[in-house]
Amino acid sequence: MTRHLHADIVVIGGSTGGVAAALAAAKAGKHVILTEETDWIGGQLTSQAVPPDEHPWIEQFGCTASYREFRHRVREYYKQHFPVLPAARSKAHFNPGNALVSSISHEPRAALAVLRDMIAPYVHNGSLTLLEKYLPESADTEGDQIRAVTLRNVDTGEFIVLTGDYFLDATEEGDLLPLAKVEYVTGSESISQTGEPSALQGPADPSDMQAITWCFAIDHIEGEDFTIQKPDQYDFWREYQADFWPDKQLSWMGLVPHTLEPVRYSFFPDGKSFSLWKYRRLIDHTQFAEGAFDSDITVVNWPQNDYWLGPIIDVPAEERAKHLENARQLSLSLLYWMQTEAPRPDGKVGYPGIRLRSDVTGTLDGLAKKPYIRESRRIKAEFTVLEQHISPSCRPDGKPERYEDSVGIGCYRIDLHPSTALRTYVDVSSMPFQIPMGSLIPIRMNNLLAACKNIGTTHITNGCYRLHPVEWNIGEAAGYLAAYCVDQQLTPRDVRNDQVKLKEFQNYLVAKGIELEWPQTHAV
Repeated sequence: MTRHLHADIVVIGGSTGGVAAALAAAKAGKHVILTEETDWIGGQLTSQAVPPDEHPWIEQFGCTASYREFRHRVREYYKQHFPVLPAARSKAHFNPGNALVSSISHEPRAALAVLRDMIAPYVHNGSLTLLEKYLPESADTEGDQIRAVTLRNVDTGEFIVLTGDYFLDATEEGDLLPLAKVEYVTGSESISQTGEPSALQGPADPSDMQAITWCFAIDHIEGEDFTIQKPDQYDFWREYQADFWPDKQLSWMGLVPHTLEPVRYSFFPDGKSFSLWKYRRLIDHTQFAEGAFDSDITVVNWPQNDYWLGPIIDVPAEERAKHLENARQLSLSLLYWMQTEAPRPDGKVGYPGIRLRSDVTGTLDGLAKKPYIRESRRIKAEFTVLEQHISPSCRPDGKPERYEDSVGIGCYRIDLHPSTALRTYVDVSSMPFQIPMGSLIPIRMNNLLAACKNIGTTHITNGCYRLHPVEWNIGEAAGYLAAYCVDQQLTPRDVRNDQVKLKEFQNYLVAKGIELEWPQTHAV
């Protein structure tokens, strides 16, 4: 028997943005349904096992109050539950992993615990219903409205039909868009379409998308042997080298993204090379009492396991499955290579003491529950953010485009990993930017908002709007906007086009701790 549930606001997808959206809508007093295809809400923070990538000012400003609360709770999670040494505990900006890339690098399961705690009051009082292990299967639309979305339980096959006043697509790949026949784009736009300096010369390529990465967590126990069974595709990946890469992909060589110069990495710190061990380290065991952890724990989200041999969006199911399995095999092959053949500074080969930490990712095979998705389907929006709006090379006055309909802010370089058209990095400077409300609103549908990486950006600008604090802000703003529209009996388009209502809503966001403008900063 098919179940039916109704809510004021239905959030399809428990991504980072989806959780922020559901939390905001529940705080605003609305009845909310949040769905998630795995058993871990949080998206890139959790099921994809990617610690936060953030900007240089994150400890002072440049994120929403609720994202700052998330960061604070992560630190308190470790301080409350683990024997953190006094020197580390006393640091105002305690960083569990002391990673090179993040000032609050931590385990995905810690992020999961914090997110579950943050939504717990609303789950317990009945205003937020969480449906885990549900995938959207179809959508019922009438004109420019979504009437219902049908989801399927991935374990039981049970169907459930959700109705609501507003629907938010917070899936990692924009899954609701084709189901609801929402206008959207994928892949790389051409320079003739957008005028962006970094866009494609020649025709657009909808299948040219950023690489995905199947992350995994490891530690290292010297003197032990945790070598995994040789992966099925190891012989292929052991020899594979892309034309734009300076060596085989399974090597310690890579490229500096913004110069494309070859760079040599090291596994452990050697004082000479960039250490991949410290790059995205989740736990620095020296900050904890002896015995708390056997070793550091690090997550492998490295150039060596970026998978770019084909897209997984809008391709036949067999092709999608093939590329997902190839991405898994690449990651397992990287692990096996490191355990058995990787060159060491002492002249030996292999680190058999590398241990796959399946407990960290909550899976049986040790890989993350889902691959890291950098690029989603993107709505055709009321407003699309272009490279010209945020790149300092396009802004003679040294200031980014100012949006009168700002619903938040973010900052990151325009950072595109190699793509499925076998194009190398695109990595250029950007200026701290705003998030325009128009980028959350589809050009036609009236009761749908984008709440994740699926907003109105391009292939290029997605490269800086896809990171954790920005995605959180997008989702939070979408949640509050949907709640405001329910209260006011307006559409998001109505709010954006009415200066009085727009200002009233923006004041509401500010009162909720969402920053709409940057202070004086500089490009990154």
